Amino acid sequence: MEKTTVLLEKETVNMLKKAKEYPRQTYDNLIKQMTSFFINLKKKNQYDEFLHKIQQPKMKELWGNKEDEEWENA
Repeated sequence: MEKTTVLLEKETVNMLKKAKEYPRQTYDNLIKQMTSFFINLKKKNQYDEFLHKIQQPKMKELWGNKEDEEWENA
């Protein structure tokens, strides 16, 4: 397995220490878990944005009518 050195600020290392699930968890393992979680979150957000965009025209059709506007001003 090939390894590399990454320079981190001390504050970042302290945050990683607090994020560990157990004391002997390696930073490599922790960073892999965090990046996997972040990538999946981005995918979910992209899917949510896609759904929102395709729903917008129908929402305008359903809500953008005179009857609704009259109820708002009643």
